[in-house]
Formats: sequence, structure tokens, C-alpha cells
Amino acid sequence: MIVLDKPVTHRAVLDVGDVRKTYGAGETAVHALRGVSLTVGRGDYVAIMGSSGSGKSTLMNILGCLDVPSSGTYRLDGVDVSRLSDRQLALVRNRRIGFVFQSFNLIPRMTALSNVELPLAYAGVRPAERRRRARAALAMVGLDDRGGHEPNQLSGGQQQRVAVARALVTAPALVLADEPTGNLDTQSTSDVLGVLDRLNRSGRTIVLITHEIDVAQHARRLIRLVDGQIVEDVRTR
Repeated sequence: MIVLDKPVTHRAVLDVGDVRKTYGAGETAVHALRGVSLTVGRGDYVAIMGSSGSGKSTLMNILGCLDVPSSGTYRLDGVDVSRLSDRQLALVRNRRIGFVFQSFNLIPRMTALSNVELPLAYAGVRPAERRRRARAALAMVGLDDRGGHEPNQLSGGQQQRVAVARALVTAPALVLADEPTGNLDTQSTSDVLGVLDRLNRSGRTIVLITHEIDVAQHARRLIRLVDGQIVEDVRTR
């Protein structure tokens, strides 16, 4: 039995070893990842870049426990993900990973506060406690006065900040942001990246998937993928 609630002292939040992912077989096989290895320490801020077909989406799905590698090892916050059952993987996704997607993925007819509460509801947290934690998460992204608004009453940037609050509400080991500014205008992009920057300064571990260099420059480490392999892994600041 793997207990997911206990604090983990393992220093690396992500520890990926020689991960490979192949779709199909024989002559038609597609080798999406060709031996990717990387370690992300607690409190790091990493941008993963790559063009279409580079493997970055496949890598994101594996890091987010939405897919499994064909071979290799992946430890998330000290847990060997390859050994988990589907139910345990669902618990990991809910409690240890905070997802931020390009399309926000908010429930249209629910308020911002209710959207942020959702992961806690799935985790069985009592209503009063999840309401308290959801309000605190909205305050962290500067939207404590918008909790009663539905998504269609918010700007794109505000909706994405609600999505960030939802990602934070379970106090995850990792915030995984997939093209989080892809649907935003310049000002909203600046607002959302500002939130992510502040969160990282406060100690949050963030992995950002992007194809935009100006977005990637907010991170402190840049990883480039080409044809399923890491070709660059540098500290930018």
C-alpha cells in the first residue's frame, strides 16, 4: 500500500530515467521519446520547449501521469509511478500534481470558488475546509473578490488564474502548466506569468510546457526537445 498523504523527504520532485515512448510497432512505429532523462529539484522552475513532433506533449502526459512510458523509470515526489495501479495513479494526479491547461478547463455553470474546490471534493475534504482552502488559493492569484463569478463573467486571464488556483488548492508537489498562455492576449499573458513567477519565488515547483521563447524565459531552467531527445538543458538564471 502506497500512502500518498505523508510528507516526502526525497529531494527530487521529478526523477526521469531513460524514458522511451513508442506508439505502434514494426515499420510504422513512432518513437515519440528516445531515452529522456532529467531531474527536477524541489522549488525549481523549468520550461520544456520543442516544436510540433518533438515529443514535448508526450513527455508532459507522462510527467502528469496521464500516460505511461514504454520503458524507463519515473519517480514523482519519491514514488515510483510505474508501480502504481490505475486508482493510485488517479490519487497521484489529484494530490501531487496541479494541472494548468491552455483551455482553462473550468466548469461553465460553477462559480470560480466552486471550480477551485473541485479537486478537494474529489479527495473527500469536508465542505467547510475545502471552502477555506479554495478561498485562500483564489487570494494567492489575486482573485479573492471574484469567487462568486462564473467563468463567462471573467476575462481569459482571470479564468486562467482561477485554473492556477485550482491547481494549487491541493498543495501539490508539482504544478504542470501546458501552454498556459496560449489562448491569452498580451496583458493576460503577463498577469498569468506574473502569478507563476510569484508562486515559484514562494517555493512552488513548476514545469512549464511552451513553444514561446518569451514565456520560457520566465523559467530558471530551459530544456529543449528535438525528435524525442533532450538536446539542451541549461540554467538561464
